[in-house]
Amino acid sequence: MQIDGIVAIVTGGASGLGRATAERFLRGGARVVLVDLASSAGEAVAADLGQAARFVAADVTNEADMIAAVDAAQQWGGLRATLHCAGRGHTMRVLDREGQPGSLEAFEGVIRTNLIGSFNVLRLSAAAMARNEPLADGDRGVIVMTASVAAYEGQIGQIPYASSKAGIVGMTLVAARDLASKAIRVCTIAPGVFDTPLLARLSEDVRASLGRSVPHPARLGLPDEFALMAQQIVENPMLNGETIRLDGALRMPPR
Repeated sequence: MQIDGIVAIVTGGASGLGRATAERFLRGGARVVLVDLASSAGEAVAADLGQAARFVAADVTNEADMIAAVDAAQQWGGLRATLHCAGRGHTMRVLDREGQPGSLEAFEGVIRTNLIGSFNVLRLSAAAMARNEPLADGDRGVIVMTASVAAYEGQIGQIPYASSKAGIVGMTLVAARDLASKAIRVCTIAPGVFDTPLLARLSEDVRASLGRSVPHPARLGLPDEFALMAQQIVENPMLNGETIRLDGALRMPPR
């Protein structure tokens, strides 16, 4: 599927990996609905990106919010690509320093945003795409979700985050098989350490150390490199049901 002329949704589009993905798709000629929380800078980002971008305030776990976002894309024509970048983390151990159990509420919150939110975006996007006429390559639509290398090598303190991302990895092949009859492809990107606003809060020394932990290239990943991978998934008709690690051969240590 060529991105020129398509309509796409990018969740988490106000910053980080989502914004870079929106920018790349806009440069390629797509029209993009940016989805992010009402408290985000999404409105200003969409205005900055031009008339081919539109912002819809939405919580990815909320059915009505995401229906509104999909409807906004449908107003521009059939939704063809969804790039789901929204997510959150939370540091928590199974037991704290005093031996008390970790917060069930905190664990549930991360699972709700990252895993349940991903399914909500997946199912509502697929319902809209299934109504499209197939393109020349046979696709009706493509959905790209975001996991993490933590799905495979979660570190101490990452139990809610790693669990949620592992759930997305487990969802990917099943969804691709399920939606094959509708000619909708599903893939997931599992990034390593990327230069996002979250890492920008860390000191330069810590950021440099994280970059050196990557075998090659020995640096933090660039958001546009994530966006490039998303574009390549959309454009390559044989990429389906796959979770692609984008990590420079990084394998995370226990801590």
